[in-house]
Amino acid sequence: MSHPHQPHTSLSEVHQSVDTTSRSRWKKLLAFFGPAYLVSVGYMDPGNWATDLAGGSQFGYKLLWVLLMSNLMALLLQSLSARLGIVRGRDLAQANRETYPAPVNFILYILAEIAIAATDLAEVLGMAIGIQLLTGLPLIWGVSITVFDTFILLVLQRYGIRKMEAFIISLVAIVGLSFLSELVLAKPDMGEVVKGFIPSIPNDTALYIAIGIIGATVMPHNLYLHSALVQTRKIQRDEKGIKQALKLNFIDSTIALNLAFLVNAAILILAATVFFKSGNTHIAEIQDAHQLLEKLLGSKLAPILFAVALIAAGQSSTVTGTLAGQIVMEGYLRLRINPWLRRLITRLLAIIPALLTILIAGDEKVGELLVFSQVLLSMQLGFAVIPLIHFVSDKKTMGDYAIKPIVKVMSWIVTTVLVYLNLRMVYAEVATYITQSGNLWVGALLIAGGLGFVILLLITIVYPLLSRYQQKASAAIHPSQVSLGTMEAPVYYRIAMALDFSKQDENIIANAIAHGNEQTEYLLIHIVESASARYFGAASDDLETRKDQEQLDTYITLLAGKNIRAKGVLGYKHRAKEIVRIVKAEKADFLVLGGHGHTGIKDWIYGETANQVRHHVKVPVLVVQ
Repeated sequence: MSHPHQPHTSLSEVHQSVDTTSRSRWKKLLAFFGPAYLVSVGYMDPGNWATDLAGGSQFGYKLLWVLLMSNLMALLLQSLSARLGIVRGRDLAQANRETYPAPVNFILYILAEIAIAATDLAEVLGMAIGIQLLTGLPLIWGVSITVFDTFILLVLQRYGIRKMEAFIISLVAIVGLSFLSELVLAKPDMGEVVKGFIPSIPNDTALYIAIGIIGATVMPHNLYLHSALVQTRKIQRDEKGIKQALKLNFIDSTIALNLAFLVNAAILILAATVFFKSGNTHIAEIQDAHQLLEKLLGSKLAPILFAVALIAAGQSSTVTGTLAGQIVMEGYLRLRINPWLRRLITRLLAIIPALLTILIAGDEKVGELLVFSQVLLSMQLGFAVIPLIHFVSDKKTMGDYAIKPIVKVMSWIVTTVLVYLNLRMVYAEVATYITQSGNLWVGALLIAGGLGFVILLLITIVYPLLSRYQQKASAAIHPSQVSLGTMEAPVYYRIAMALDFSKQDENIIANAIAHGNEQTEYLLIHIVESASARYFGAASDDLETRKDQEQLDTYITLLAGKNIRAKGVLGYKHRAKEIVRIVKAEKADFLVLGGHGHTGIKDWIYGETANQVRHHVKVPVLVVQ
């Protein structure tokens, strides 16, 4: 399979940073394990707790089969997401950008951001409730201090993807062990638990809760996330290597998602054993469950474990939500901003509605806000799942790794069920709101929004079938054609120029040559900033490094055609430090840099190079705007 237009790398800081190619069998196996655990935390976040608690307290063990079914659905869809990332080297956002028209992509981007904000809202509320239950701190303060967990992600990113995965797995283990301890204290009747896996829907209320459980299980941001996380593994790009990666990632997903299922099942079984059996069938709020645990189990440890698990679930989901936000922004908009700013924006989008709800309506409305966040998530699901199935079904781009017809049929059935159930849940919520409020204007707006929603859903289904996945030139890492234009008379003798492979390069090269002469040798410098390059330096062999070397060679060939001597040097890791090092090592007597023309806060957002470089070299520096 050839890919004439390669995309920007997904999660470039950690792209192909885990080498799986030259290890013993067990080390290779362990090297693949990790991405699915980061994904699995989305399946046990605070947003899922409310539906599990409601299901267990109202219907005992009878809805356990719904959890199992939704887990199998999740496993199918997450394996498709991983397949897209492994085979095509695209995450879902990048693949959408290449396929759909710009206006549709922009709407899909906005919807994806809303989904991530809704996810983060559930984490904020969950952590704040957990802190309140553990320490008695008012909810408003708990919500406010969650902004500081921004820095946890920054610290983790400094240590690489494996340390981040270890941190998340530790939090998942805390959640799992907390509920295992709770179940030991609750002593459920295992015979009755097993009967819960026999499908049955006692009444309409049970159906509604079942829809809620399924709707809260598969979340759109996880599909974006998984397709990018699998690319942190450096694999052999031959048939054997790709098949092995697909197999091991499926095993990884199976183990991780089954662990998430066990946590959700533990919450439901706990609610069934403690609340349903004692006649407390009204429990759906997390705070209520916490208050009753000590009374009904006769142990002070039970509510503490419950609160600790809630905080751990919220914190772990928070990290993965931020990564998903980065993937969505870079994939759809080609915009890379500093991780701390991305994290801060995501968190503020979640904190502001939470604070306003608490201030205006009071703590008692927090539960409703948690439910609303899940409804928002439900609305976005089709816009992630439908394109994904299109992409992994297409033989033109997936080759022999396109999914088989039986898998395709299963995927469309699962998608139809999920989209129908989610639409039904949203419709029920909207109808209830219109009936209770009696506001016709709001009702009209909601109906108009619903129509727009359905039209967009139809576009996502039909457009890929019409466009036949034509790859757009905009999907390339670098411009496919380079023209150097008219050259001026040279002035200096060994001129270095730092290139970023953008449209600005022509201007930089022309300015450099204008200062040389016939004896001048030109030094073309480019710094590779992928995660693999940051960790392995010159030993890096990821897609971005190879494409950057090809681009340098293209420039050198074009210059040679104009009888201009040139040499290309790739640098790695820190941009400014590497430019300085190469200029000194190559004894350049002049340096040309590109300037982006932004200052102040924009330098914080995008980073700055020119100022750092000019203070550390002893040669003239020309900054070309």
